[in-house]
Amino acid sequence: MEILLATHNSGKAVEVKSIFNKYNVVTMKDLGLTMDAEETGSTFEENALIKARSVYNTLDEEMKKKYIVMADDSGLEVDYLNKAPGIYSARYMGEETPYTIKNNHIIKLLYGVKDEDRTARFVCAIAVVRPDGSEDVVRGTIEGRIAYEEKGEHGFGYDPIFFLPEYGCTSAEIPPEEKNRISHRANALQLIKDKI
Repeated sequence: MEILLATHNSGKAVEVKSIFNKYNVVTMKDLGLTMDAEETGSTFEENALIKARSVYNTLDEEMKKKYIVMADDSGLEVDYLNKAPGIYSARYMGEETPYTIKNNHIIKLLYGVKDEDRTARFVCAIAVVRPDGSEDVVRGTIEGRIAYEEKGEHGFGYDPIFFLPEYGCTSAEIPPEEKNRISHRANALQLIKDKI
């Protein structure tokens, strides 16, 4: 059985392949699939299922038998901002806006906010649709705080402003192999791995 990862995000593909290293993981790009599902859900779980179902439904019967379709929806919840950007994390301030601009905007919104009120988490919901059409969805999280400035070269997205107190650095300062072991996506991938 192979896993078809319903994403165009190369960073996510690298993380999934490292955790599912005993499976053959292919991406939509590998199969020439270019469609995008509209994320109309109100939760990470709903959006992950929408994406997985959408890709599953585009496959012909032979391909449906071959692949477990996997999709995720993930993002950053900042408690001080009422859990924004949340499910809109990728679209926050516009999809084409560079993350360094998004990150610095969030830092400005938290100007003067004390450490204990800068709590945040990365959330990742992962959904799978199996060849028989059965579904599962799980949620993984990692808790942290919003940093005072961007730091680190690893990772992508909001990693440079996501400070992990127990490590004393941002998730962008942690080597990829360590981050892949502790991240919200790693947590969710382990949970979904147990179900498949």
